[in-house]
Amino acid sequence: MSTDVSGMIECRPGARLWGPDDEDSVWVAGIDLFLLNRGNAYDGLACLFGIRNSFGFRPVAEDRGFPDDASDGLRGEFAAYGGPEDVYGTTWLTGAELAAVDWQETDTSGTRSRASAAGADSDWGRVWSVMRILGEVHGADNVRLVVWFH
Repeated sequence: MSTDVSGMIECRPGARLWGPDDEDSVWVAGIDLFLLNRGNAYDGLACLFGIRNSFGFRPVAEDRGFPDDASDGLRGEFAAYGGPEDVYGTTWLTGAELAAVDWQETDTSGTRSRASAAGADSDWGRVWSVMRILGEVHGADNVRLVVWFH
């Protein structure tokens, strides 16, 4: 049985203007992952999110759950997939966390790097570019990718 990834990039533009704790600093749906990511290579899913991790990567953002402060757009998309009853491994990753990833770290065999599995030259590269650009505008802490699996 195959594993598919779905999700969305969100940003919090109000945080740049008024600070992250302001009542108007809410998350806003940005772009659906489907529009940016052409594949679901299992080494990338393992490296990033711990899904199908027979490679032995130390996941970057594993099983954090659905964000309590998610945008209405993200909530609607998540519900369309059936929500927590029909998906698994829901997690998220901020632009700041992404910027801190050690892309040279390898799996347990020492043969596959994070960069080769999910780096800028992989199908994930377009996702990272969008997050980086949004982070330049709104701040890296105010951009996140939320994903789930089915």
